[in-house]
Amino acid sequence: MADKKLLQVNMVAADHPVWSGTATSVTIPGSEGQMGILPDHEPLLSIIKGGTVSVVDPSGERHSFVVADGFISFDSNKLTIAVERGRDVVRTSGVD
Repeated sequence: MADKKLLQVNMVAADHPVWSGTATSVTIPGSEGQMGILPDHEPLLSIIKGGTVSVVDPSGERHSFVVADGFISFDSNKLTIAVERGRDVVRTSGVD
């Protein structure tokens, strides 16, 4: 079985790191609505609005973060999320 491709995610607020790690997918509150990022997505630079960023790690655990306005940069499976404010809210398993 081939290794699953992953995203390297680095989320930072203006005054502190929020979360860093690998993920299988990330959902972001884009300026035009929810946006999903998967491995090998086209390069992207976008403004995001306040809302919830959801990160699914390789074990299937979902990490959710409340964020204020900011931007994302994605290229070569590296996602940077820079926000004015951000905090961890809840973790839930993606497996039922």
